[in-house]
Amino acid sequence: MRLLMHICCAPCACYPFRKLSGEGLEVEGMFYNPNIHPYLEWNRRLSTVQKWARLAGAKVYYEGFYGLKEFLRQVVFREEERCRYCYRIRLRAVAGYAARGGFSAYSTTLLYSIYQKHALIKEIGEKVGEREGIKFFYRDFRSGFREGVRLSKTWDLYRQPYCGCIYSEQERYQTSRKPGWEKG
Repeated sequence: MRLLMHICCAPCACYPFRKLSGEGLEVEGMFYNPNIHPYLEWNRRLSTVQKWARLAGAKVYYEGFYGLKEFLRQVVFREEERCRYCYRIRLRAVAGYAARGGFSAYSTTLLYSIYQKHALIKEIGEKVGEREGIKFFYRDFRSGFREGVRLSKTWDLYRQPYCGCIYSEQERYQTSRKPGWEKG
């Protein structure tokens, strides 16, 4: 089976690529992440995927267009649904590329993360696959989370501290304070 896998970041790619390649699948990757903010973070993740691909001997396609404006236009005032939109745009791009490129199926390294919404990813992946005419390959890679962390540290890969979007960056710093003025 020839599988095109969306790559959200290099640390999340380590385990799924090794696992599936070990099972005899021909796995190639695609880096497409217009959600990542700021640009320097996006560029750092892109560079880290390129480094990982060289070290792992992986074939990866890169979308060089940043795309943050379009992402933000779709999620502003719908912040609670941002993950749904984010999964859909990335999976749609990868599924379309996979269908045109003669792949057997497509998937995503998001399925490795213990922080992502797996049921939602699977639902969207299957719907997008039907629409694009290509099978969505679902596998829960979370059992290999510690192995992937170990591999990423062995290869000295940049490990990002948040999912990628401006909202997830805010959530990592935000305390549980309520809105309003405080006396200082």
